[in-house]
Amino acid sequence: MDIFEEVKNIIVEEINCAPEKVRPEAKLKEDLGADSIDAVQIVMDLEDKFGISIDEDDATKIQTVKDIVDYVTGLVKNK
Repeated sequence: MDIFEEVKNIIVEEINCAPEKVRPEAKLKEDLGADSIDAVQIVMDLEDKFGISIDEDDATKIQTVKDIVDYVTGLVKNK
């Protein structure tokens, strides 16, 4: 399973942005146009997809696509 591709698919579906815009360095709010509701939905989708629980405090610190991928990767490896 390629975590980046899964994260990218979730972001594209939730924000309805062009797939080519979802790059590791892309910022969710500034570059992809995510609002707070989008962010909450992305977190819930990630939790469902990967069977993980994302801490609310950690979720507020996530800024970029790479931040999401790194965070999810860490949780999945520790499951």
